[in-house]
Amino acid sequence: MSTAQTHDPKKLAGLIVGAIGVVYGDIGTSPLYTLKECFNGHVALELNAFNVLGILSLIFWGLMLVVTVKYVSIILRADNRGEGGILALMALAMRVVSGSPRKTLWVAMMGIFGAALFSGESIITPAISVLSALEGISIISHTLDPYILPIAIMVMVALFAMQSRGTALVGKLFGPVMLTWFVVIAALGVINIIKAPQVLAAINPLFAIEFFVAHPWVAFVLLGAVVLCLTGVEALYADMGHFGRPAIRYAWFLLVLPALLLNYYGQGALLLTNPEAIKNPFYFLAPTWAHPPLVVLATMATVIASQAVISGAFSVANQAIQLGFCPRMDIQHTSAQERGQIYIPGINWFLLVSVIALILAFRSSSNLAAAYGFAVTCTMVMTTLLAFVVASRHFKGAKKHGMFVLLGLLLIVDLAFFSSNILKLHQGGWFPLLIGMIAFTMMMTWKRGRKLLSAKLREGEMPLAGFVESLESSPPQRVEGLSIFMTASSDSVPHALLHNLKHNKVLHEQVVFLTIQSCDIPFVPLKERVVVRRLGESFYQVIATFGFKEEPSVPTVLEQVTHLQPELLFDEMNTSFFLSRETIVEAKYPSMSWWRRRLFSLMSRNATRVTNFFKIPPNRVVEMGMQVEL
Repeated sequence: MSTAQTHDPKKLAGLIVGAIGVVYGDIGTSPLYTLKECFNGHVALELNAFNVLGILSLIFWGLMLVVTVKYVSIILRADNRGEGGILALMALAMRVVSGSPRKTLWVAMMGIFGAALFSGESIITPAISVLSALEGISIISHTLDPYILPIAIMVMVALFAMQSRGTALVGKLFGPVMLTWFVVIAALGVINIIKAPQVLAAINPLFAIEFFVAHPWVAFVLLGAVVLCLTGVEALYADMGHFGRPAIRYAWFLLVLPALLLNYYGQGALLLTNPEAIKNPFYFLAPTWAHPPLVVLATMATVIASQAVISGAFSVANQAIQLGFCPRMDIQHTSAQERGQIYIPGINWFLLVSVIALILAFRSSSNLAAAYGFAVTCTMVMTTLLAFVVASRHFKGAKKHGMFVLLGLLLIVDLAFFSSNILKLHQGGWFPLLIGMIAFTMMMTWKRGRKLLSAKLREGEMPLAGFVESLESSPPQRVEGLSIFMTASSDSVPHALLHNLKHNKVLHEQVVFLTIQSCDIPFVPLKERVVVRRLGESFYQVIATFGFKEEPSVPTVLEQVTHLQPELLFDEMNTSFFLSRETIVEAKYPSMSWWRRRLFSLMSRNATRVTNFFKIPPNRVVEMGMQVEL
């Protein structure tokens, strides 16, 4: 049963606390830097009551329209069998346009580009979050300023080093720490709002409108800073499978949204009464004696926010692998109970090196704020466009037109934020764009290369049924044991079998053709996972299907096959696996440009070996090499 369907109050309460800790870590720590960047950023804005109320009104309606209306109320409805995230939404949209290859390509490109940009966000989020928290040290004493960067790097190294041990232990602290965080920032906001209650008038959208009318260009540019209050919004949708729609919604409306608004408005009230506090309005909300524990709490909260993004990067990479957009990687499970808790060493160390480089290059959260926002807003646009495609199937008549109008208005908001962030490209916004473009190029190249490779391998293939009949009627020398031929095609003869017959001229007593395929749903029910067909007296075909959030395992498949076909006994010492290993060479008339072919070949050579990825016993594997021209 999906967590979204739970009716147990205790279980729901636990899920709400978990959602507060994991889902809202990033957006929950945005008050550390958002309002400060609106006034201390790269646009000169006078600190007066009119501007403070205008900025607060923009923040309020940004949270209400983008988070509350778009994500919490609409996007969370688009679940792929209980799972969310832009790749899950892409899979839903691809079903809608499956009859049109051109539309399918565009949908895939939007989903993959949004997922690729998430990799850039995964690098910036830990850097800006932890730096903004540790910069509170300056409030305590400026003599500690030289230690901010070294401490930030030490925190990052410790955070990434612990990833291989899993997040289960730290996860138990996520909810209570973030619960404390939201209560504290709400209390700090209330204390300051009492001193200047007139700040609450900024709930009125007229303040945002008047601010735009008075400073149209400045207001447009400042949307690039206002959007910082929305960072982490994609986590609402991406983590739906872990906590369920009700828990995420309850957490938002009961605690997270009120706490964020109270803190933002508290900072605004503080600026009305003490303009000098603009140096760091979040920390100046608290009395002097509370600054040291607040720095500690903020650092813990930002580490949690970083952890959520890192885990999300692992999850997105795993989904991309299963959907065929990424080469195989070494994936390690860090929990025996939670299958969603995984660790990918290659991704982990790439993120660590990138985060440290980012900290050393930008050196402050203010400088990083210039780079932050482009990836977030572009992903927001991609999500809305994909939602249009999904809505075209799930709504009919007046409801469909009404949903299109609402999504159209929300798309205008997304494009306004995105357009403003384009202006920040030269200030550092190029970094997430560069990372995203590299990831996008690699994923689309891998998908294209695998498609061309499959087409080349199918050329001249022999139909499986007729070939089995000929082997049954005129069998070669049979030897004791069972052979398993891994093949991507379920209706043609595996190349490894042809090579084995050509060179070894023998065949085992029992032969199994094993095909492992992935589908566009997150999890495949166990009873639907394996299909076994008997092709002859000693030939069998096994087709195993895994969802895009699952990790394929050959031993698990074979165990299930034994229950379905008792005469097949997979004794490890009596079973051999035959695999094909392709080497890419240049064709006389290449089907890919030289640089994409070399990139695809490089990715192929560095992909995790099939034996490791599918958990096949390596000492029972025979690989048949072949060259393929592309």
